[in-house]
Amino acid sequence: MMTGTALFLGFLIVQRLSELVIARRNTARLMAEGAREVAPGHYPLIVAMHSAWILCLIFFGYDQPVHLVWLALFVLLQGLRIWILATLGRRWTTRIIITDTPLVVRGPYRWLRHPNYVLVVAEIAIAPLVLGLWWVALIFSVLNVAVLIIRIRAEERALRPVGAGARR
Repeated sequence: MMTGTALFLGFLIVQRLSELVIARRNTARLMAEGAREVAPGHYPLIVAMHSAWILCLIFFGYDQPVHLVWLALFVLLQGLRIWILATLGRRWTTRIIITDTPLVVRGPYRWLRHPNYVLVVAEIAIAPLVLGLWWVALIFSVLNVAVLIIRIRAEERALRPVGAGARR
């Protein structure tokens, strides 16, 4: 495995696993405080799609060179990721969790209703391009749009009657 490629793939794996730990901790805390999960049925589909995406990156990209322009764009996206996580703080989770607190309307949420989904759409497309895997970018971008249609509809339905809730 090429060093740059190994570092990139290692970063992705550690990042995603770390986020699962953070999300699980935040979800447990929110639920203990009286929040409720909504529409969990699609969650395994999200996990499966993201897992397959990472496995494809590893399997097909392990011996590919890193394309620096795409890597630079990916690095810029990480700034948005940090901004989103910092804005939501202990409210960030990978599930749809509804609380009795007002929606977050600061940070990137001031301009976008779902900045985390915009980020994920960009990452699903750009990370494979870092390794020259345009077809992985295309296939998983299409799959991701299908999953996000389900996800966003469920989230919007959950937030509509409440009028307030924790953004993921």
